Amino acid sequence: MILFFGPTGSGKSMQGQLMAARHGWRWISTGQLLRDISDPETMAILSEGKLVSDDYINRLVFRHIDKALNLDGLDHIILDGYPRRIEQAEELLKYGAKVSALVVLRVDSDEIYNRLHLRGRMEDSPEIIKKRIEQYNFETEPIIDFLKKNGVIVKVVDGIGTVGEVHDRIDVALSEAKLEREE
Repeated sequence: MILFFGPTGSGKSMQGQLMAARHGWRWISTGQLLRDISDPETMAILSEGKLVSDDYINRLVFRHIDKALNLDGLDHIILDGYPRRIEQAEELLKYGAKVSALVVLRVDSDEIYNRLHLRGRMEDSPEIIKKRIEQYNFETEPIIDFLKKNGVIVKVVDGIGTVGEVHDRIDVALSEAKLEREE
């Protein structure tokens, strides 16, 4: 399993999907899973820039990991946007997931605002974007440290450039980490 981290608007979902398609892996995005639920209560939480409860998101993610493992027989999963809190990272490892690497996309705030302005979702107001970036920065560093201490390879990748340029950087980083697809 490879984790993809990056603030809102960093391109982690696009890159996760491309990497999954390129290698025949499964892509699981917590953001997409939550948007697909269409639950008004969940949507209200997200529209305020808040996170759903750990218990709720853990059950949702683990159910989809189990489905990918059981239905597809895949052990190559790209998990996008999870864990977002240290407690979730602890639960992921307790769950028994073998996390091989973490890709962290670095994108500056100005670029994120520009990208999200173009995307135009309801949760992309300047106030919500600022709150989500601050929350991401505050919560991510401890998770990265925790995962490193538990043997996860961390690759920080420059997330600015064309989709293809960023994708190539991620592919090189994963190759350097010896995570190429097993044929």
